[in-house]
Amino acid sequence: MKKDFTPTLLDFGPLQIFLARHFGFCYGVENAIDIAFRTVEENPGKRIFLLSEMIHNPQVNADLQSHGVQFMQDTYGKQIISFNELKKDDVVIIPAFGTTLEIEALLHEKEIQTEKYNTTCPFVEKVWNRSEVIAKKNYTIVIHGKPKHEETRATFSHAASNAPSVVVKDMNEAKELAKYITGERSVEEFYTAFDGQYSKEFDIKKDLQRIGVVNQTTMLASDTQAIADFLKQTIQTHYGLNESTIEERFADTRDTLCYATNDNQTAVTGMLQTKADLAIVVGGYNSSNTSHLVELCEEKLPTYFIRDEEKIISVKEILNYNFHTKEELLTVNYLPDKKPLKILITSGASCPDALVEGVIRKLAGYFESENKIDKLVTGFS
Repeated sequence: MKKDFTPTLLDFGPLQIFLARHFGFCYGVENAIDIAFRTVEENPGKRIFLLSEMIHNPQVNADLQSHGVQFMQDTYGKQIISFNELKKDDVVIIPAFGTTLEIEALLHEKEIQTEKYNTTCPFVEKVWNRSEVIAKKNYTIVIHGKPKHEETRATFSHAASNAPSVVVKDMNEAKELAKYITGERSVEEFYTAFDGQYSKEFDIKKDLQRIGVVNQTTMLASDTQAIADFLKQTIQTHYGLNESTIEERFADTRDTLCYATNDNQTAVTGMLQTKADLAIVVGGYNSSNTSHLVELCEEKLPTYFIRDEEKIISVKEILNYNFHTKEELLTVNYLPDKKPLKILITSGASCPDALVEGVIRKLAGYFESENKIDKLVTGFS
């Protein structure tokens, strides 16, 4: 059945909020948080560590820390607590993004059991499994993702253990990679241009002759598909193949796209069909999937990326994050002086629903509509 991606209207009279049909926590995030807090309950008195942030949401991570959980690395893999400090009886939780095979091996060396405390998202594991399948068919794996992101680092580690692998962060890098497939670029240029993004002993002369594309699950699904389609066409043209023979050199991997990320993104696209004055996107500033929702909204109307309701300072001022420049900005007169004022709202997959409700309450309060809030948002709390 066709899914309904029209937004939900919360009508406060002078203020109309259109809430994306799908937003907030996905299954992988809910599962990871559930395992993490259950781990705390089941291991009183033990030291409990997280390899890195559980998810890219500061409130959730702060809550875990308040329960005694310590983070071993930051979101970019920089060590905060040395692995040398770990003891056999310590508990180490693997976050929803997964981790590298190298770190898994290190933990097993120290006799730390990770299976029970592994919160890796099933859809991330699906990408790893798909990579392994195409690797066995002698395809090189092209990963669409942000090279420094935890999930991409983990996926690259798993992929590279089975086949030559290379990361492309966007269509521009995919177009550059295509030039090595066609021979437009020299071998030497590849190793400089893609430094740190290819597997050990990657042979540019032969390893791009048969490829398959997988993705970091939080990337824009449409971008991943566009990159796969572009590289497929490059291969098809270069080797003179047609649809019946393309599998000789290009693997079909579209089934690695995460349904939850895709639904959130499609819901935003559906929401943007509604005429509105501005959009507000709620989520952690280092959240990849949230930044892509912002990106979609920015194409249509003024968009404010905020972490929580506290960033809405007043009816006149809002602190919002520019993910392009990585800085928080103060915007004045962000709410147009008109009635009804129409605002689109969504949130990233790592954002608790309570934060979205807080934003709605804050905005409704400026229009003396808070008395209607409990009735309208009961289903979201």
